Amino acid sequence: MSWNEGVIEEFRKNHGKVGGTFSGTPILLLHHVGAKTGKARVNPVMYLKDGDRYLVFASKGGAPKHPDWYHNLKAHPNVQIEVGDDKIDVKAAEVTGRERDHLYARQSSLIPQFADYQQKTTRVIPVISLTPR
Repeated sequence: MSWNEGVIEEFRKNHGKVGGTFSGTPILLLHHVGAKTGKARVNPVMYLKDGDRYLVFASKGGAPKHPDWYHNLKAHPNVQIEVGDDKIDVKAAEVTGRERDHLYARQSSLIPQFADYQQKTTRVIPVISLTPR
């Protein structure tokens, strides 16, 4: 079983709560489709609730390249998320400019490791809004 599969299993078993790296942080399961492969994928990601939308951050731990799910959302923005026991159909859109900077700073103040991720990379870490459709 992969690390992601273990987190997904724990998430579903515990109604959206997990330990380890994600302990005490809000996470959701992001369902998406491979941009090149067309294969269904699921990734656990931290999120920030902002009104009716869910914000996710394509940090990949400060790696030099965006995570695969970022490219998949750009190619196929109509996706589904799992939050707790709920499945929600959402549309993904990248947040840019001042709004992106404000939201990333907000996330970094709540979860300081996001500030570390941005310092580790030269790329601007994308913020993706997931809005119910």
